[in-house]
Amino acid sequence: MRSHLLNGTTAERYRSSVTEGVERVAARLGTASRPSGENAADDLARQVGAVDLDEPLHDTIAALDELDELYLRDAMLPHHPRHLARRHAPAVIPAVLGEAVLSAVNSPLDTRDEPAGATLIERRVIDWTAERIGLGPAADGMFTGGTAQSDLEALLLAREAAGDRDPAALRILTSDAAAPGVRRTARLLGLGEEAVVAVRTDRSRRMQTVALARALELCARDDLSPMAVVATAGTADFGSIDPLPEIARLCAQYGTWLHVDAAYGCGLLASRRNRHLLDGIERADSVTVDYHKSFFQPVGSSAVLVRDRAGMPPRTTGRRFDALKLWMTLRVMGADGIGDLFDEVCELATRGWRLLVADPRFDVVAEPQLSTLVFRYIPAEICAPSVIDRTNLYARKALFAAGDAVVAGTEVGGRQFLKITLLDPETTTADITAVLDLIAGHAEQYLGEHLDRAC
Repeated sequence: MRSHLLNGTTAERYRSSVTEGVERVAARLGTASRPSGENAADDLARQVGAVDLDEPLHDTIAALDELDELYLRDAMLPHHPRHLARRHAPAVIPAVLGEAVLSAVNSPLDTRDEPAGATLIERRVIDWTAERIGLGPAADGMFTGGTAQSDLEALLLAREAAGDRDPAALRILTSDAAAPGVRRTARLLGLGEEAVVAVRTDRSRRMQTVALARALELCARDDLSPMAVVATAGTADFGSIDPLPEIARLCAQYGTWLHVDAAYGCGLLASRRNRHLLDGIERADSVTVDYHKSFFQPVGSSAVLVRDRAGMPPRTTGRRFDALKLWMTLRVMGADGIGDLFDEVCELATRGWRLLVADPRFDVVAEPQLSTLVFRYIPAEICAPSVIDRTNLYARKALFAAGDAVVAGTEVGGRQFLKITLLDPETTTADITAVLDLIAGHAEQYLGEHLDRAC
């Protein structure tokens, strides 16, 4: 069994195994003909459940064959240009190479015998990100497991900055388009959901600064302490960016911690065309970034940045060297290369929005600031809102079942809508047009079968 250890005597075995695995993945990415999985969920569950983990195959090729059937056949499909329900971008090749290196070397950070190079590279990537944001010379940060952990770390610092103020009086203000995730964080901090104040948004789903000012005034009137304002640079459902300069001004006026959740919109930090959309982020006290959303990195590449390193907690031991993925990407592609890819998908979303606005079959909610489109099919006949909801739900499920495309769903004002998130530069306007036609076709089929009792 020692022959499976990665050391100098097994270099050839490692090389051949990794090569075979990479070739399998590359083949799946290059030949996938449909964006949804080939295996039915129940069938796949039975196959996985039938595997006896106490009986190894003792053969790498056999294990890869099995993995192809149980995982690769479905897992690689989000890279298809018509998989439009993705929350994470497809990974660029230099980042995948970095992932392979850090997994093979497998040396964690923050151990006594850690390699200095890994620590210095991570430090440089954090500094580079802070410089791009504009946080100043005292800035610091750390890699995390994702948005939730980054937001938790940031709001923990905000709570500590609140000092000895009554915890029951602490409040976190955020837009009603971002409140659910912040509520979870408030619970983890022991503040409870009642500590979260949802601020109204405008038609573009951006926080209304007039409503924020009023909420801050009410906190002062009621002897409540606004611990933090959480602004969003790229909401999960709409990709909307809150008016950061005005929010920063109000936070300064009331002495409130400003946290910017830029998990989705952080790709604009590398943009040559749209960086101005993040103007005001440099005034934040803390910022969340998810490199795996709009920097085209593998999942598990996130960070929280802070303006003042004095409040940063000590880094935990045993962390992965995730900074290597972004380091490799920057050294091969450069920041402009990353930013240009994100600009491409944002421009594609604008073209998709124009298609929807011009198409009487659909109602689109808002013009995208990033790369998300929220819309729904509207029947030509006059139908009850509940019927329109059922029609859109059916169209989304039928689209997935047919294997032609994948779109997401969301609720707007209690009604069912469809959502397309464009994070693959290989997706084209023709793909969007084809998917819209497919959605309309499934919706019309549903209405044709149920029209007499539906509308």
